[in-house]
Amino acid sequence: MKMDSAAVEIDGSVMEGGGQILRLSAALSCITGSAIKITKIRAGRSTPGLRPQHLMGLQLVSDLCSGSLQGGTIGSTDINLTPGKIQSGNHTADTQTAGSVCLLLQVALPCALYADAASQLCLKGGTNAEMAPQIDYTVKVFKPIVEKFGVHFDCDIKMRGYYPKGGGEVMVTVNPVKELQPVTLTERGNITKIHGRAFVAGVLPFKLAKDMSAAAVRTIRKEIKELYINIQPVQEKEKAYGNGNGIIIIAESSTGCLFAGSALGKKGVYADKVGIEAAEMLLRNIRHNGCVDEFLQDQLIIFMALAKGTSRIRTGAVTLHTQTAIHIAEQLTQAKFTITKSEDELSSNVTYIIECQGSGVVNPNL
Repeated sequence: MKMDSAAVEIDGSVMEGGGQILRLSAALSCITGSAIKITKIRAGRSTPGLRPQHLMGLQLVSDLCSGSLQGGTIGSTDINLTPGKIQSGNHTADTQTAGSVCLLLQVALPCALYADAASQLCLKGGTNAEMAPQIDYTVKVFKPIVEKFGVHFDCDIKMRGYYPKGGGEVMVTVNPVKELQPVTLTERGNITKIHGRAFVAGVLPFKLAKDMSAAAVRTIRKEIKELYINIQPVQEKEKAYGNGNGIIIIAESSTGCLFAGSALGKKGVYADKVGIEAAEMLLRNIRHNGCVDEFLQDQLIIFMALAKGTSRIRTGAVTLHTQTAIHIAEQLTQAKFTITKSEDELSSNVTYIIECQGSGVVNPNL
C-alpha cells in the first residue's frame, strides 16, 4: 500500500465540478495505481457531496481494484482512494435508484481493461435516465467508437429502468487489453444514414412513440431532404420496469462517424416536443462538421490519455466536460493534450482538433 503522503490531490470543484471528476479520477487512480484524495466534491451543486450513484461508482472501482476507500458516505465532500491490484471476475453495482447504469459503466470500463482476465459487471439502476447517456447511446454510439481504441465489451440489456424507480439491469462483459491503440477521427465525410427508436414502456400509450417518431422525422426533413429516415416506434414489453418514454436518433457518416440526439419524456410534456428536442440535438451535432457529437467528446478523453501513441479527434465546440476531463487526465497520467482551432474555408464552421500524446499504459496483469 502506498503511503497517504503520496496521494495526488484533486479539487472536485474545478471547472465542470460534478460527478465526472470523481469517475475519471477514480478510474485513473485504479489504472495507474496512484492513491488519490478528492476534496470539495460537487461543491457547487444544490446537493453537494456524494449522491447514491456517485458513491456506488466509487465503491465499484474500489471493488475492482481491491482498494481502500475512505469518506465513502452519502453527502461526503472528501474521499481517499488507495488502489490495489485490479481484479477480474464478477462485480455488481446497484444504485438502488434511477441512477444511471451508463455512468457506472463509464467509471468501471476503463479499469476492467487492465485486469488479468475478462470481467462481468452487473450494473443496476436507470438505463434511460436524465443527465446521462441512454443505454442505447452507449451501445450504438460509444461502443463502436471506443472499439477503435481496441476496447472490447459486450452489453446485454436484461431490464430497462426509468426515473424515478430505476430497476434496470445490464450485464457487461469486458475483455482485458495489453495496451490501447491511438485513434484518428478527423474526416467526417457525408451523412449516409439516419435511424433510431422511439419507445414507450409501462402504462404509457403506444401513440406517444408514434408521435415522438413522426415529430422527429418532420424536424430532420426540414434540413436533410435526401435521406430515408427510419425511427422505429417501440412498445417496451417484458424487459422494462416502470413507466417511461423517450427517443434516440443516430446518424452515420460515410467514414464511420456516429452522432446522436436523444430526449426523454416528462410528465406534462407533449410527445411531439420530445421528438423535436432529440431531432434538434442531432442536427446541432451534425452541423459543426466534427467527427464526434458533444456527448462522446469528453467520454473519449480517458482512452486517448491511456493509449500508446498520438490520437487526433475533430470536434465542434470543446465542452466544459471535455476541458475538465483533459485537466484530470493530465494530472493523473503522463498524457499531453493540445486543442487547435481549424477554420473550414468551405463553410462558416469552426472545428477543433483535440490531439493527445497518450501515456501508453501497459497492462501489468496480462
